[in-house]
Amino acid sequence: MMNMRSIKQFAGLSALNILTFLTASVLFIFIAIILYKGFGVLSWEFVSESPRKFMTEGGIFPAIVGTFWLTMISVLISLPFGVMTAVYLTSFARPYWFVRSLRVTISTLAAVPSIIYGLFGMAVFVIYFGFDVSILSGSLTLAVLVLPIIINNTEEALKTAPPEFRDASLSLGASERQTILKVLLPAALPNILTGVILAVGRVAGETAPILFTAATFYTRRLPNSLSDEVMALPYHIYALMTEGSHPDKQVPIAYGTALVLLIFVILISSTSIYFRYRIRKKREW
Repeated sequence: MMNMRSIKQFAGLSALNILTFLTASVLFIFIAIILYKGFGVLSWEFVSESPRKFMTEGGIFPAIVGTFWLTMISVLISLPFGVMTAVYLTSFARPYWFVRSLRVTISTLAAVPSIIYGLFGMAVFVIYFGFDVSILSGSLTLAVLVLPIIINNTEEALKTAPPEFRDASLSLGASERQTILKVLLPAALPNILTGVILAVGRVAGETAPILFTAATFYTRRLPNSLSDEVMALPYHIYALMTEGSHPDKQVPIAYGTALVLLIFVILISSTSIYFRYRIRKKREW
């Protein structure tokens, strides 16, 4: 006969299983709808041509290129700053109240709505620094957006490195800088890449930050420099669904664009996962 503790455990596990099933079902339905409505639009011409006739025909190649540059540049900007900040917090920052205040601030910034970052980017990068609506303004705004995510993840990754590694390195005469660069960061690299994957997924799918700083509604040309404004996949979806004047033609294109964006994020995330796996395998050998 089951006692009260077993009943509570069974009820808790059952609730977790039901919630997991519901979450997976919602995700499956979401992906199924995108595949069903977007797959019919997908073709080589769709991903390789520029839009025509005010986005009622043609493809989304400029939006793919714009999303690629915004994503890559923003991650390349935020990653070194995020890693250096995490190293400072875990190894050098003193006293305790100051470190705690910084961590609370970073966690708060991670929860700020993305539209606030968009307004910040417009005020600082577009207007104050005079970068105008451009790839540079959008990339800097997105870099600020994902910086708290990279800091928090890198800090946790550094904490998972065995403390014996640090002690052994310091006892052998290595400096603190050498220990961090050659022992702790390599040990934490697979988990740091996990943060990069999260950052890529967040950046690639953001609309609000680039709405004021980088994206344009319609263009047929590709960017020639960081000062050019660009089309981007998430903003393209938003524009087609909310501002399109021919919904019968533009809504299917929006679903096709959503499918391309989903594939784009999966490909970049899969590449990061592959490199993380390779690094871990080398460690095991």
